[in-house]
Amino acid sequence: MKSKPIIWTISGSDCSGGAGIAADIKTGHALGIEVCHLITANTVQNSAKLLSVNPVSIDILQQQFEVLIEDKTPSVIKIGLLANVEQVVWLTQLIRKIQLKVLDLIVVYDPVGQASVGGHFNSLTLAELKPLLKEVDILTPNVGEAQTLAQNNNNASQVELAQALYQAYGINAVIVKGGHSDDPKQCLDYCYHQLNQIKQDNQDRTHEAISYQLSSARINSHYSHGGGCSFATAMASFLALGYLVRDAFTLSKAFIYQGLQASVSHSAAKQHQYYGAFEQLHWPNQAGDFPQVIDELSQQYQQLSAFNSLELDGKKLGLYPVIDSIAWLKRLLPLGLEIIQLRVKNLADEELEQVIAEAVELAKDYNTRLFINDYWQLAIKYGAYGVHIGQEDLTEADLQHIHQSGIRLGISTHGCYEFLLAQQLQPSYLAIGAIFPTTTKDMTGQIQGIDNLAQVLNLRPKQVEQQIPVVAIGGINLSRATQVLATGVESIAVVTAITQAKNPEQAIADFMKEIS
Repeated sequence: MKSKPIIWTISGSDCSGGAGIAADIKTGHALGIEVCHLITANTVQNSAKLLSVNPVSIDILQQQFEVLIEDKTPSVIKIGLLANVEQVVWLTQLIRKIQLKVLDLIVVYDPVGQASVGGHFNSLTLAELKPLLKEVDILTPNVGEAQTLAQNNNNASQVELAQALYQAYGINAVIVKGGHSDDPKQCLDYCYHQLNQIKQDNQDRTHEAISYQLSSARINSHYSHGGGCSFATAMASFLALGYLVRDAFTLSKAFIYQGLQASVSHSAAKQHQYYGAFEQLHWPNQAGDFPQVIDELSQQYQQLSAFNSLELDGKKLGLYPVIDSIAWLKRLLPLGLEIIQLRVKNLADEELEQVIAEAVELAKDYNTRLFINDYWQLAIKYGAYGVHIGQEDLTEADLQHIHQSGIRLGISTHGCYEFLLAQQLQPSYLAIGAIFPTTTKDMTGQIQGIDNLAQVLNLRPKQVEQQIPVVAIGGINLSRATQVLATGVESIAVVTAITQAKNPEQAIADFMKEIS
């Protein structure tokens, strides 16, 4: 049985039960995480005021550390309230020590400086915080906190603040939350992420910086005390579970939205201003709780209507072989498949065009939907049924041209962030993977698994007629097909399960029997 990931939360205790350690523990437990805590201060506060902050001594903090490190080694540390400079110095040294033992340790810092009800938790200066900030991987300030850390009190945008904090402190991912912004209609959160530096990735595949923006409708609630703590701990929890930053960000945003939404009825009953505790509910699994992805791609094509459907007439796509040659296409077309993808690589331009032209011509004699991988211009030129494009290649494709041509579009996705973005583009189908490790492509850090596949399927609209068909792909063989299909996915894409089978025709027959 797989053990629960462990996170440490280093923060203050709130006697009203709303923020700090209380929020962190409730959040971690709601998400299936084991939470250990090191208390930095006892705070005296309620829904209206902060009376005092009573720091815990360094000796007691050190004792907490020594007993926990024996058998509760963290994969992620979440930092909240630090009461004085002595604690900052101690914690900075502590993190460096733990990093020697936990090489892929992730540090999340929610820079709590001021209570939401008024009053300051500490008087730390930027100079005092800077050594600690150099050890932080994920920073999660609200707009006001970001302005303070960036020494910027003007009207800088969240984008500018996040970039300024990265440049000033070298933090790998900065998330500036929009809950305290002036926008009355939406809450926009912005993440600036330096891809190669997140220790979780461990491969330094690129030096590219990327940004993510997520928007949810603003919810005005009397029960939001501890929301900032809960967001940072949700980030820590999802990262501890192995999610990429973009997906942890998306899931954390949904977790906060569902908690605020649940408190609306309580807030409506209040006749006076009240500041109750944020509600930590459960793993976010309702499409309505997830944010809209604000991306250049979705903005560019926001007026585009849905791509042509697959014309299934109530049927499911079923088995979806992905093959790499005309020889394989000739072998599989007579077998009664609903769909096949031709994925050819490393051919000279002239040969590539000949292969695609021949493939499209061959498919005309069958009722099989032929999708061409990547080469959308040639797919359009020769009238293929559809084209499949990887998420990373969408920015290079002319989706307007593809849409106008009338051919169908399939899009690859890897996790909830990409699924939401691709779903907004309304393609003909969505593929999600890799479900299991695969030898056909390096999917390090992006293995979805059965549980995540089921969770992503929940992000579709409740109305069946509005749902886009979903294809599961990656490492699926006959023995795994049953559990994949049990998630409700419409189709299974396979590569080596067919091309490396002793008897491919029999393998296809076995898959089709299992799917039916």
